[in-house]
Amino acid sequence: MTVIDKIDTDIFAKRESEVRSYSRGWPTVFDTAKGSWMRGEDGREYLDFFAGAGTLNYGHNNPVFKQALLDYIERDGVTHALDMGTVAKRAFLESIDRNLLEPRGLDYKVMFPGPTGTNAVEAALKLARKVTGRESVVSFTNAFHGMTLGSLSVTGNSMKRNGAGIPLVHATPMPFDNYFGGVAEDFQWFSRVLDDSGSGLNKPAAVIVETVQGEGGINVARPEWLRALSELCAERDILLIVDDVQMGCGRTGQFFSFEAAGITPDIVTLSKSIGGYGLPLALTMFKSELDVWTPGEHNGTFRGNNPAFVTATAALDNYWADDAFEKETLRKGTLVREGLDTIADSYPGVSTRGRGLVQALAFEQAENASQVCAAAFESGLLLETSGPESEVVKLLPPLTTTDDEFRQGLSIIAESVAKVMA
Repeated sequence: MTVIDKIDTDIFAKRESEVRSYSRGWPTVFDTAKGSWMRGEDGREYLDFFAGAGTLNYGHNNPVFKQALLDYIERDGVTHALDMGTVAKRAFLESIDRNLLEPRGLDYKVMFPGPTGTNAVEAALKLARKVTGRESVVSFTNAFHGMTLGSLSVTGNSMKRNGAGIPLVHATPMPFDNYFGGVAEDFQWFSRVLDDSGSGLNKPAAVIVETVQGEGGINVARPEWLRALSELCAERDILLIVDDVQMGCGRTGQFFSFEAAGITPDIVTLSKSIGGYGLPLALTMFKSELDVWTPGEHNGTFRGNNPAFVTATAALDNYWADDAFEKETLRKGTLVREGLDTIADSYPGVSTRGRGLVQALAFEQAENASQVCAAAFESGLLLETSGPESEVVKLLPPLTTTDDEFRQGLSIIAESVAKVMA
């Protein structure tokens, strides 16, 4: 008998916490992955329109990033260095300057707060309060910003908020764009309570917003709404934080999701695909005049992930030295949207939404969305749901997915919707 035979074959159920989630909807054991595909240990292949919840914008095991990482490890490059200066960090910061900041005229300082998106958000909230001396932060309905306490306080989902176990304070929700379905102008309420001394709203330190709410149901803010929000913040000396953890790194087309609106946030958070290869990395970027930190005032043991610096540099240098990748992403986004429109037009109660290569099918009958995802899995396609009632089928495919792969995936979605709606 081999060692593996002695191991409980259902070790996940035996030893892993009940908190696990994705493995419940995709009951297989994955072994290898490449490009837009994952393969189970049984040899079955799955087209991946999930991409690590937006962490694998450049696909699984991107060969350019993998080679850079292997070369770095082979030469005994530094793996862990807290926030010490390293060759890998220097190359990454130079790449950010060269490929992102200078071409866009952005004068941002870069902070490494810890390796996850919620770390970046926590640092942003702390910095905004330190700069302004104010406590309150305005967030938006259906927002999602992370699972630690500060991030949860500006998150809308009640199930996730309830998990905190304590009151989540110093945050006030406001209606996101089109929250009232066009019946009322969203900013009428926001601007009114800011200016009304009897409203009970303390002047906030910051407003935090996603330009496209991913977990909230692929709610896309209009450029004019984002511009109005930016102007509102500037007029009232309130810092604007854009959470680009999921929608940054080209997901909506341009590298930063706020570029299409022509705004310059005071603070920007990045994680997920900024590491390129799926390695943990997060950044909090902010205007230089906001850099009021004292040394070590905010830190973390894993804030200097050097292997991730290597793959992140490879991603920026290979995909963002010009606008070719951006244009391809927008073209592919149109291809996917047209395919989804065709599906939605065939059924009542089904609609589309999205921007770039974050696209979705929304179902009036919420349970249909999870049923479509289950049917798609059986046909070899990975999809997840989002939205307050899990009523949205969300597509977050790698941006490197080919046209043929998109057509294959859309065909599976069409068959899955037909099966469910029948």
